[in-house]
Amino acid sequence: MARENTKRLMIPDGYTPVIDLMESQRAIKKIKDFFQQELAYGLNLRRVTAPLFVDPDSGLNDNLNGVERTVCFTLKDMDEKPVEIVQSLAKWKRMALGKYRVEPGKGIYTDMNAIRRDEELDNLHSIYVDQWDWEKSINKSDRTEEYLKETVITIYNAIKNLGDYVNRLYRNLQTEIPNDIFFITTQELEDMYPELTPKEREDKIAEEKRAVFIMKIGGLLKSGIKHDGRAPDYDDWELNGDIVLWNDVLGIAFEISSMGIRVDEEAMVRQLKLAHAEERMDLPFHKAIINRELPYSIGGGIGQSRLCMYFLRKAHIGEVQVSVWPEDMIEECKANNIFLL
Repeated sequence: MARENTKRLMIPDGYTPVIDLMESQRAIKKIKDFFQQELAYGLNLRRVTAPLFVDPDSGLNDNLNGVERTVCFTLKDMDEKPVEIVQSLAKWKRMALGKYRVEPGKGIYTDMNAIRRDEELDNLHSIYVDQWDWEKSINKSDRTEEYLKETVITIYNAIKNLGDYVNRLYRNLQTEIPNDIFFITTQELEDMYPELTPKEREDKIAEEKRAVFIMKIGGLLKSGIKHDGRAPDYDDWELNGDIVLWNDVLGIAFEISSMGIRVDEEAMVRQLKLAHAEERMDLPFHKAIINRELPYSIGGGIGQSRLCMYFLRKAHIGEVQVSVWPEDMIEECKANNIFLL
């Protein structure tokens, strides 16, 4: 059971880290090395290098929920041309598939580092984002719910294998997750729990099933609200979702991955209109999709610090990554055996 203070900080009752700071550092490296090999093998991916910043005029940066501000700076040697720190590589990866001429059934992954300046800081959220960003070329005939579910199961199997690996490394760190992941749509969740908020619905189903893939995120539900926001120009809102586990340290639903089959030319136009963002159709990335110049694809991001936090049974993401935190949060964490790096 965790208690929450006024700054959204959750303090688990009687929390004590299972392994110390230095052993945690060794464990983080082992987890990252093991999981990226599992992911690459399962999805047939090859590692590539990726940008830290992009040209804002390219349309390649991730708009996330459409309201977050990017981190911008100018380049002295390019007549003070502005560039933006990436918020994710969702669009860049699809361009990279075309550049590298990756054939259907194969893909790429990268270590993605981003800064999200408007993130609300708590146990799970940092301004620094580190994740494995992956993207795989597919045929248009693969743009189905069945193919999406098959891919989710492959990723979930890699997560299960990681759990077994960590459990073998540390006998006092035992985290059990189900053999199978449960699939449910956002509309089915709303129908089941109409009186709850979207976040409360996720908590409810995650606690019951322990491992869930929540599908169809971005569009309006029957109630007229969205389960959660999604940019209109990368995921197809009918073919996407989040992998969510139950975190029993904090007693909450715990998102590990956001992913989906990407928009084709029809979905791109439809979703930009729904989002009242038709002006983006003139950007290079969006034109390339509409003109069928880029591969059809599926892709997503898997949180590196999230996975480490989950399997090392940490109470705060700052225990597995270095970032900037409010001083009062640092002090309250320290008083409760939560030592931020």
